[in-house]
Parts: sequence; C-alpha cells; structure tokens
Amino acid sequence: METILAAVLPAAVTGGLALVGVILSNRSSERRMHNELKISQAVTDTKLDELTREVREHNQYAKRMPVLEEQMKVANHRIKDLEAFHKPKGGGDE
Repeated sequence: METILAAVLPAAVTGGLALVGVILSNRSSERRMHNELKISQAVTDTKLDELTREVREHNQYAKRMPVLEEQMKVANHRIKDLEAFHKPKGGGDE
C-alpha cells in the first residue's frame, strides 16, 4: 500500500500543480483579452462617433442643395428677364 501511495502522491501533486498553473494562465489570458477588447471597443466607438459626425455634416449639405438649386433657378430666371428687358427693341435704328 505504501508503494502505491508513494507512486500516486507525486502524480497527484504534479497534477494539482498543473491544474493550478492552467487556472492561473487562463485567468491571465482572460484579463489580457478583456483589456484588449476594451481598447478595441473604445477605438470602434471613437471611429463610429467620427463617422456619425461626418454623416450628419453631409446630410446638412444634402438638405441645403435643393434649396440652393431652387435659388439658382430663380436667379437665372431673373437674369433672363433683365436681359430681355434691356435688349434693344427691334428697329435697327441704333
């Protein structure tokens, strides 16, 4: 019995220490992975905020473009009216 105990005890101690080593290694890896995920999430959030700002800025231009186009139509029409008003009337005496 003593020979069995002498053979099993070192194996059990070795197995226990290996288990403790695996648990500590996994916890360390989990912490490192968690920190990397936090950093990655922060970068993603920053990029998303910047993209949102750019989209909003673009949307402001998109909203204003039809207004500007309409104002250009009105201005062009007024210019044509003024040109027609100041055009010499047909007679050739000028």
